[in-house]
Amino acid sequence: MADEVPVLVGDIGGTNARFALARRGPAGQPMMAETRKYKSADFPSFTDAVRRYLEEAAELARGVRRAVFAVATAVLGDTVRLTNSPWVVSAPEACRLFGLESLRLVNDFQAIGRAVPLMERQDLALIGPLPAPDWRADMTLAVVGPGTGLGVCMVRLQRGVPLVLPSEAGHTAFAPSDAREVEVLRLLQLRYGRVSNERLLSGPGLVALHEVLCEIEGRPTALSRPEAITEAAAQAPDGPEAQTVQLFCDLYGAVAGDFVLAFGAWDGLFLAGNLTSVLLPALQASRFRQRFEDKGRFADAMARVPSLAMTQRLIGLKGTAALALDEN
Repeated sequence: MADEVPVLVGDIGGTNARFALARRGPAGQPMMAETRKYKSADFPSFTDAVRRYLEEAAELARGVRRAVFAVATAVLGDTVRLTNSPWVVSAPEACRLFGLESLRLVNDFQAIGRAVPLMERQDLALIGPLPAPDWRADMTLAVVGPGTGLGVCMVRLQRGVPLVLPSEAGHTAFAPSDAREVEVLRLLQLRYGRVSNERLLSGPGLVALHEVLCEIEGRPTALSRPEAITEAAAQAPDGPEAQTVQLFCDLYGAVAGDFVLAFGAWDGLFLAGNLTSVLLPALQASRFRQRFEDKGRFADAMARVPSLAMTQRLIGLKGTAALALDEN
């Protein structure tokens, strides 16, 4: 409604912080205004970024008393430290500083999972031969996405109502499947000790994977940013960067398949995140589906699970807005 006081919503990741003002649309759908993105590194603290946003969106933000922020970490209280950022997000402090009556914190993939039922066919890209699933009243879905970290959640639709179960499953242990992957694990263990799937399937993980592959092959590498690796891979399909991207896609398929098994997500896998979008052509041409389906006695069941990439921008922010409006 036009006169409805908006809700301040935020999607706070390890690299970027996105904010918007959310209202309910004519059909009940979340609508966002004054959407902005900031680099986290440009602000000493979380509250500095919120203050900047409220200053820039002051006219429409007037009267805001409620906020919902999705944060890239486990939400185990009203104050959290981001997993891949020095920022601390404190709901009580933000309420005090900005005059809010309430501020709810949710896991970032809880927000992304909430956005899944809002996706239209044009927001989805197929990975593999299976078509997109038909939305039904009862479905179980898995959502996986590499970014600064590796996010994972399960979405259960019951009578059409979404229930999102966030997790920290990205921190499950990496399981190699051949001799080269065993050597990758060995070298990463020298760096980190325990090696989680996030250590490989993330932006920093792509860099680490490239470094250890070059070490295995005796190649020098000067690339230290994931963007540089993906750009080099696109320019030289036979180069070492392309080999790194190919292995990344293979591992992505294997790990995503494990999460489908763990959740019983037989109705579909949805892939999220900017890195998924950047790598979409490589994922579609890779062994992603082969590794996804290669689950021994459950291979036939996995072959019937569709896998899709969500290509719409601001998925996390849209899901956060939906969660905020669900509370009314």
